[in-house]
Amino acid sequence: MSLRRYFVISSLIATIAIPACGGDDSASTASDAPTTESSTTETPATEAPTTTLDPAVEAMMYTEAGPYPVGVTSLELAEGNKVEVWYPAIEGTTGTDIYNMRDFVPEAISALLTADVPAVYEYPAGRDAGAASGTFPVVLFSHGASGIRFQSTFLTSHLASWGIIVAAPDHWSRDLFHTLSAPVGDRSSSVTELLATLDLITAENVRPGSRIEGIVDAERVVAMGHSAGGGTILAAALDDRIDGYISLASGVLGMGGSDATTIAPPTFVNKPSFFIAGALDAIISAEESTRPSFEAVPGPSRLWIIDGVGHNGFDDFCTFGNGSGIIGVAIASGLGPLLEGMGNLKRLGEDGCLPPAQPVDLGFPIIRHAVMAQLRFWFGDDPSPMGLDADVAAQYELAVTIESKD
Repeated sequence: MSLRRYFVISSLIATIAIPACGGDDSASTASDAPTTESSTTETPATEAPTTTLDPAVEAMMYTEAGPYPVGVTSLELAEGNKVEVWYPAIEGTTGTDIYNMRDFVPEAISALLTADVPAVYEYPAGRDAGAASGTFPVVLFSHGASGIRFQSTFLTSHLASWGIIVAAPDHWSRDLFHTLSAPVGDRSSSVTELLATLDLITAENVRPGSRIEGIVDAERVVAMGHSAGGGTILAAALDDRIDGYISLASGVLGMGGSDATTIAPPTFVNKPSFFIAGALDAIISAEESTRPSFEAVPGPSRLWIIDGVGHNGFDDFCTFGNGSGIIGVAIASGLGPLLEGMGNLKRLGEDGCLPPAQPVDLGFPIIRHAVMAQLRFWFGDDPSPMGLDADVAAQYELAVTIESKD
C-alpha cells in the first residue's frame, strides 16, 4: 500500500461512526473487543457522524502491506526450539528474507530433494533490522501438523507491516522435521511452547541490545493458530495474558484423523474468537468442524468460510512445487512411491494446492484483511470493525460466507 493510500484510508476511518448498537453484524460493536484497558472503546456523549465507507473499500482496507517496513529476527526457547519474530522496523529498512523448505527436513531426506522446482518463499523484510519507535501489540502464532514456524509468512510478515509483533515457535511435537524423524512432546507441550514464547519476547523487551527492546506491549496479546495450532491456541487462551484467539482452518468439534486438534474435553474460554476456514478443506471440514466450533464457543465470535480455499490456503506451502505444494517438490524428486506409503502426509500436503482449489494468491488478500481488521479492532486501533460484516462477502474474487454472534 502506498503511504498516500494509507493516509487517505486513515482519514476515512476517522469519519466512521462508532455505533451504539450493531446492524446486520451483531458482533460489530465495541463489546467484541477483549476486556483490556487499552482496547476499550467508549461511546461518545454526543451523536457521532454517520459517514460510512463503501463495502468494496472496506473489504480492501488491510489487503496490502501497511506503513511499516518489516524486520525479522530469530530467537530460541530454553529447550532449543527456534522462534521467529516479525516486527515493525525502522523507516528505510529494505531487504528480502527467505526460507527454503529443504532446510526443514532431516538431512537424509533433504539430500533426495534434488529436483529443480521452487521450494523457497521470499518476502520483503530486513533480517535483524532496527525496530520502529513505539510499543506494539503481540500475536503468538502456532503452526499446524507438518508445519514450521515460517509456514504462514504471507500473513505473519503482513501483520508486522501494520504495527504488530508476531512470534512463532517451532513445535517439536508436530513440526515437519520431527514428523519425518521422531516427534518430541505432545499437544500439551505445544501450549507450553507458545506461552514460553510470550515469556521470551517479554524478557527480550527489557534486555539491553535486544532487537525488540522496549517495543513489546505485553498488555495486548492475541493467539493465532493454523490447523493443529487451533487446539494449541484454545488451550493457551486459558492464560490470563491472552485477550482473544484466531483459528485458521481448524476446529475442536467434529474432528477426526491424524490432524485432529481436540484437547479433550475442550474448554471454551470466555474470550473473543474468530474462525476462518476454507470451503474445500478436506483435512478439517469447515462445515463439520469449524462451524460447530464457532457455534459452541461463547460470543463474541466470528466465522468466515472462503470459497475455493483448502487446508493449505492458510500457509505458504502451495507456492512451492510449481503450485503443487511441498508434496510436488518430493514427487518431482522421484519420491512419489515413498509418499504413496504415507497417505495421510501426502493428503495433508496437497490439500488446497490442487484443483478444484483456486490459486492461493486469490485467498491470501482475503485472509490478510480479515485477520488484520479483527486485530485492529481488538487492539483498539479501529473504533469499530472495518470490513468484517456480511456487506463485504461478495467483494472478493472468492465469495465468503460471514456469520457473527454476540
